[in-house]
Amino acid sequence: MAIDPKKHEMPTQAPEVRAHNFQEVALGYTEEIALAEASRCLNCKNQPCVGGCPVNIHIPEFIGRIKEGDFEGAYQIISQTSSLPAVCGRVCPQESQCESKCTLGIRFEPVGIGRLERFVADWHNANVKEKAVAPESNGHKVAIVGSGPSGLTCAGDLAKKGYKVTVYEALHTAGGVLVYGIPEFRLPKSIVAKEVDTLKELGVDVETNVIIGKTLTIDELFEMGYEAVFVGSGAGLPNFMNIPGEAYKGVYSANEFLTRSNLMKAYLDDPKTPIMKGGKVAVVGGGNVAMDAARTALRLGAEKVYIVYRRSMEELPARKEEVEHAEEEGIDFRLLCNPVEILGYNNPDNPRDPKNGFVTGIRCIKMELGEPDASGRRRPVEIPGSEFELDVDAVIMSIGTSPNPLIKSTTKGLEVNRRGGIIINEDGLTSRENVYAGGDAVTGAATVISAMGAGKVAAKSIDALLSAK
Repeated sequence: MAIDPKKHEMPTQAPEVRAHNFQEVALGYTEEIALAEASRCLNCKNQPCVGGCPVNIHIPEFIGRIKEGDFEGAYQIISQTSSLPAVCGRVCPQESQCESKCTLGIRFEPVGIGRLERFVADWHNANVKEKAVAPESNGHKVAIVGSGPSGLTCAGDLAKKGYKVTVYEALHTAGGVLVYGIPEFRLPKSIVAKEVDTLKELGVDVETNVIIGKTLTIDELFEMGYEAVFVGSGAGLPNFMNIPGEAYKGVYSANEFLTRSNLMKAYLDDPKTPIMKGGKVAVVGGGNVAMDAARTALRLGAEKVYIVYRRSMEELPARKEEVEHAEEEGIDFRLLCNPVEILGYNNPDNPRDPKNGFVTGIRCIKMELGEPDASGRRRPVEIPGSEFELDVDAVIMSIGTSPNPLIKSTTKGLEVNRRGGIIINEDGLTSRENVYAGGDAVTGAATVISAMGAGKVAAKSIDALLSAK
């Protein structure tokens, strides 16, 4: 049978419809489409796709089960190495990881591995009602700081081995960046809640509203009987450009803007938290978070949304799929330009206080690409005399985040690098005995799947440490 050279398209909401709601954009494969896409897999002996997956999902094996119509069997294979299959199938950059290694991709489009993973996870969640069974306890206790992808992965891997695991989350809902950072239209929060509930069924305890470094310290966790601690606290400290006007009202970090919308439901008619709705919005940055912020602003009622990015479309770091969706929805990309000032006016009741000001626009300068920088991308260079202004009512800064310094400042002997990332060895061990770390708390903002991979590494190391006792 001839192989279809193209992967099967993902059904989606029409752009003119989805731009005005928060329902999931991608609708998922049907059984018929999943079977057809699975048939494209060559079942290679050397399985290069597995090597491209940070959590080493047994990809040809689960796709083989799909071919047989055994969707639950496929789910069980994925679950052997992934604690968050429904999440990964939605937000992982498969195109630069497992799918980039696909042998079929040498001649044709690679197999839609991520789309098939999502199909399998969604099929399981819709059709299987049995709860996960907690294994027998091995008598050891481990604390996890943060309930994002690295923390949940570490917790799941340890719980499956019989460890008594407690996850401490600073916010009121478990999920970390999965619930506060990624919009509902890309990752429904019910999906995250289901994944967390599965971990609870395995015996994982989740304590919310606990800020490690304030409510409890890492030293106090050890005093409570925990034998090891994994720090997966993420990178929630937003970066700014330090340009004039950043103190005006109407300037947000993408972190704040998305948290207000995603976690605090600012899109509701009567929200408990204020947020900019309507008007014109400029989002500064070109990553996935910038796309999320821009598309969220559009759904909140913005009449015009700009992406302001200092490099060209070829250097845009966001996933191709997310960029295409943003373009389809009418987001205006202003490339090769960079903000130099946020414009505004002051409150006449207190004209000398810039913090009382309100955004009226953003002044940018055009850029051109010069020689490559340390990242290998061509460095953007300002073009003198090319300044121009955009009339906007809000500016969202999406230029990266850094690890919060709270844990470092309250934990003696914990070494960090100059960017605030916790320093670890190849096993995930920090400079503190029995304290491990991974994910964005180590690397700065990165992908969900890389954080999960770090959680798996630490779980394996913790198990080796404690099982030897």
